[in-house]
Amino acid sequence: MKKKMIIPVIVCFVTGLMFNAAPAILLAETAFVTIGSGDFTGVYFPTGLAIAKMVNKKRSQSGIRATVESTRGSVFNINAIMAGYLEFGMAQSDIQYQAVNGLTEWAKKGPQKELRAVFSIHHESVCLVAAVDADINAITDLIGKKVNLGNPGSGQYQNAIDALQAAGLSPKNDIDAGRSKASEAPILLQDNRIDAFFCTVGHPSETLRNATTGTRKVRFISINGPGIDQMVADKNYYTKTTVPVAQFYPGADNSVDVKTFGVIATLSTISKIPDHIVYTITKEVFDHFAEFKKQHPALGGLTKEDMLKGLSAPLHPGAKQYLREVDLLQ
Repeated sequence: MKKKMIIPVIVCFVTGLMFNAAPAILLAETAFVTIGSGDFTGVYFPTGLAIAKMVNKKRSQSGIRATVESTRGSVFNINAIMAGYLEFGMAQSDIQYQAVNGLTEWAKKGPQKELRAVFSIHHESVCLVAAVDADINAITDLIGKKVNLGNPGSGQYQNAIDALQAAGLSPKNDIDAGRSKASEAPILLQDNRIDAFFCTVGHPSETLRNATTGTRKVRFISINGPGIDQMVADKNYYTKTTVPVAQFYPGADNSVDVKTFGVIATLSTISKIPDHIVYTITKEVFDHFAEFKKQHPALGGLTKEDMLKGLSAPLHPGAKQYLREVDLLQ
């Protein structure tokens, strides 16, 4: 059943030994909002948790109470927002773009015209991790290998498909594709049940740390070449980036950063969410920006200007109002 976002709370003041005032009934409205995040081992969950904590500190003044739900990721979050089961959700910029324009997952449903952006967050890179003993040194070496692509309800699944196709490989015919969650991939790799896996993450990532500290040695594989270059040029929600191997993953077989492509994480919502709720959430994050950046290393390098990049859905009016007040949006 679709949950109601605004729940009336009745507070009664009763005369008696503890109260000297006359009886009164105060009717107050509390807005309960849920933020869809991602797997516990990724950056989405702690980021969503950080936003909720900041909002809840002011709940007595704003009347907004936020909770965080661990979910299957970007695609799930957007579908749940559109269905009314979530008020907010973390989503990759590419998945947000596809939903707004009725592509891939939404080709049959059509454009999700009521989807709205609130702000961008951290950059994420598409990573390819392979076992050293699998003899994989380039993405084209995945032919005939067991490769985990990720949960179909996540943005990383589509990133993996795009990477393979851009490299001239067929996800159906050229590899033995797995569809387990990203958090399960390191265990599968260490247990010799897969040869490699894709994941799209902010850094440092607990998933990648788990993968690089096991007894089976692994390496990061560059995702580059003419096909990748053309894909990034054609799909403006993708950007070229690197995996910071040397800084965060000393257990990997290769100790230098590798080239790849990436996306930007965004906070999404739907147009019907009241302006004051979106305004309040935006204000709490931006007004306490230094505190927000301390919540996870992936957020450390953010600037307020960065949080307006990669928005591939229209901005919600509540976010616009705040951003204009602080001169971040003309």
